[in-house]
Amino acid sequence: MPKIQEQDVMLVSAFTTGDGAGGNPAGVVLDADHLSEGARQAIAAATGLSETAFVSRSTMASIELDFFTPRRRIAHCGHATIATFGLLGATGRLASGSHSKETIDGLRAVEVSGSYASMEQRPPAFRTIDQTATLTALGLDPSDVDTQFSPEIVDTGNGFVLVGVTSPDVLEALAPNMEALETLSEAEDLVGAYVFTTQTGDPDVAATTRMFAPRYGISEESATGMAAGPLAGLLHRRHAAGAQMTIEQGRFMRAPSRSLLYAEVKGEGAAMASLAVGGYARTSRTLRIAYLDPG
Repeated sequence: MPKIQEQDVMLVSAFTTGDGAGGNPAGVVLDADHLSEGARQAIAAATGLSETAFVSRSTMASIELDFFTPRRRIAHCGHATIATFGLLGATGRLASGSHSKETIDGLRAVEVSGSYASMEQRPPAFRTIDQTATLTALGLDPSDVDTQFSPEIVDTGNGFVLVGVTSPDVLEALAPNMEALETLSEAEDLVGAYVFTTQTGDPDVAATTRMFAPRYGISEESATGMAAGPLAGLLHRRHAAGAQMTIEQGRFMRAPSRSLLYAEVKGEGAAMASLAVGGYARTSRTLRIAYLDPG
């Protein structure tokens, strides 16, 4: 029989700037072995953040990680991974060095150095998407699109449609049709859309971005590590960036929260061997969440 339960959820911002500001908040639930999938979904919905990570014991990795948006389970979440490992590194539960996470999609390597963590992603896979349907869902005119980066699906563990636009002004003015974007994402099995411009005005920043994922109940979020990896792969493949790059996100949200994501690509051209995306994490507080446990 369903009943009301309570659970502590730590709020940890991932991909913060150097002074600890900005970033994307994730929920982190430690010692979650006893929680059922239904309870985890209910806790994530009650927490209300774009993703909540649940940490359990693993026999094959440093920890097992399970991710839930307010609406559904997701195979990987970049900012919640960085939040979790940054929290565990900063509190001494994990020593600095090489670690790994076990997820429903297998094992991934993670490097930890205090509150900084970097996560491995699969080499990117590229595929086409209906250009007209994508631009219509995003409310973009063809003239808004950077011809080097027309809509393309890129997947390093989660699929995103990536679209390059011509300027920061176009990026800031974006107003997607969320219903159409959700329909497109469902049809193509995508998390959402990652829209970017390489016209950043900062030689140290390869691209500035926005991410929309209505299929997962996320209207927009300020840092998306599993989308930054695909973008790094795309930029590297097109020779628009080197092997290491900084990606900015969150600057153009209605409530800005600037985030910095550090990506590294190994391998050349289409034969990329691996990707990693890292960033800093900062713990803000612990919430006591009441939720309806489905039993």
